[in-house]
Amino acid sequence: MITDHSNARWFKSSRSADANECVEIAFIGEAARVVGVRDSKDPSGPVLVFSGEQWDRFLGSGIWR
Repeated sequence: MITDHSNARWFKSSRSADANECVEIAFIGEAARVVGVRDSKDPSGPVLVFSGEQWDRFLGSGIWR
């Protein structure tokens, strides 16, 4: 799995709107097969990394709503 996310382009979650609890994601690697997730208030902090398949299952599960 790719762990170098130094050149990633991060996007704020649309669900974070005006809240202070913001999450950012980045599609990392060739063909965006890896998804990084981080706290927007701590951009140099830890990054959770998921495979594209794991991310798809998470979004399809509905538990994030």
